[in-house]
Amino acid sequence: APNNIAVVFEDKKLTYRELNERANSLAMVLRGNGVKADSIVGIMVERSLEMIVGIIGILKAGGAYLPIDPNYPKDRIEYMLKDSGSNILLSKSDLIENIEFDGEFIDLYNEEIFKNDITNLPRINNSKDLAYIIYTSGTTGKPKGAMIEHRSLVNRLNWMQNKYPISEKDTILQKTTYTFDVSVWEILWWSLVGAKVCMLSPNAEKDPMKIAETIDKYKVTTMHFVPSMLNAFMYCVEENINNMGLSTLRQVFSSGEALNFKQVEKFYKEFGNGKKLINLYGPTEATIDVSYFDCINDGKRVIPIGKPIDNTKLYILKNNEPVPVGVSGELYIAGDGLARGYVNR
Repeated sequence: APNNIAVVFEDKKLTYRELNERANSLAMVLRGNGVKADSIVGIMVERSLEMIVGIIGILKAGGAYLPIDPNYPKDRIEYMLKDSGSNILLSKSDLIENIEFDGEFIDLYNEEIFKNDITNLPRINNSKDLAYIIYTSGTTGKPKGAMIEHRSLVNRLNWMQNKYPISEKDTILQKTTYTFDVSVWEILWWSLVGAKVCMLSPNAEKDPMKIAETIDKYKVTTMHFVPSMLNAFMYCVEENINNMGLSTLRQVFSSGEALNFKQVEKFYKEFGNGKKLINLYGPTEATIDVSYFDCINDGKRVIPIGKPIDNTKLYILKNNEPVPVGVSGELYIAGDGLARGYVNR
């Protein structure tokens, strides 16, 4: 329903109608500035309502969003804008004071951009257009921008909704920094089913107590932890888990590092066997995650990365040949999640 809450952030909120109208108005501005399919639009803001409006506005305009952390060094910000060929940056005036950028700057905190036509725009995308670009830190040399298409994102979100369904009763916590691709499902999944997203306060992702308070206050049901942070969170709340109001939390996804069996044991000890802990694995270049494993408290000492998600195949190869069962090799990934490639590579 249009009047249902879509996004909450601290003491502010947007209904589905308000979010849709603001995103439509912004999308009109973007189209007026020449955004079309495969246009890359930079966005550089802290976690906020504006972040969500900005991303959905870019997607409605038909472009692909390029998330940039305002805390990055100036030269990295300028490199990403230049390398990606982005000629529009959505940001906030005080964040871009020192940034050298030849393109158009649009201030997401300027109410004027939300006073245009608020009707839905004619759609211009097909499934092979770009949805987002995420720069991987790159173990060697310069960061590279992985280009992810709509079809890959839709495949990943549909898989998640089919396998771990949420409904309008659910609330997702958006806590991952949006330059990491885990954030993509936090930012978009809820919107497919009329659920809510709660934006964690900036910098609170490193603060287990603040995370616990947010889960309690906004009745969060679904969220993500990197294993090391899950650990810190569990140790923080174990003393007073019963009066922390964490009972709404029903499914926790974990990825980004290897999950170990002690963390799994502790999760079920603290939260009880009715909850779900899911281990996910995947590189940015294959759209967030390519495999999943439902953790069970069975004392097994190795937590596998599990089975491939929909429309995805995993192969273990050595010298491009499949290896026999039990023999080690390299993991190869095929399927709908594969990125188009790297920007400019």
